[in-house]
Amino acid sequence: MVFINKAERWQEMSTSNVENLSPQIIRQVAKEISELTCNPPEGIKIFPNEEDITDIQATIEGPAGTPYAGGMFRMKLVLGKSFPMEPPKGFFLTRIFHPNVAKNGEICVNTLKKDWKAELGIKHILLTVKCLLIVPNPESALNEEAGKLLLEQYDDYSSRAKMYTDIHAKPPRSTKEGSCSVSEKCSEGPVAKKHAGDKKLLEKIKKDKKKTLKRL
Repeated sequence: MVFINKAERWQEMSTSNVENLSPQIIRQVAKEISELTCNPPEGIKIFPNEEDITDIQATIEGPAGTPYAGGMFRMKLVLGKSFPMEPPKGFFLTRIFHPNVAKNGEICVNTLKKDWKAELGIKHILLTVKCLLIVPNPESALNEEAGKLLLEQYDDYSSRAKMYTDIHAKPPRSTKEGSCSVSEKCSEGPVAKKHAGDKKLLEKIKKDKKKTLKRL
């Protein structure tokens, strides 16, 4: 699931920012993205945009021991025309229930606000966002409901965050069990029927979770 409102508007605004950045800044950003692509931080993967270097996308693995564990969260950084004097904008493209992530995906973290320094690089930002999944900051919540639950009812917060992770951030399971060639006619056997039943059960569980979210 991908947010397409404010995040897309920032992408549209960024299309001309390459022309606004100096050749030195462009080379600096390109070098860092290349290094991060070849040697990414643990749990982070970069997806360079060769047509627009000011649009940087990455995936972050949900850290173990958090409600986001097992999830794969896609995010993007949009470099404005005043970068690096001004911080980039950060968005989660994968839906996530987190105090510091607005419903439109915008990320609120001090590194992208008052604590920004021109010498901070893309790697520092990505690591900071990953840390935000481990230690949320309810004091500066963009999602007030998530912030309140985190402070007052952690179990409820954790359950909601896990549900979002299960529905939106976990890739479809591809099992090799019971797989065989067409010549083996596995589709006609009892094993195939069992897997078909398992698939229907998983789909039902997923639909039930979505219905629960709608009621919340």
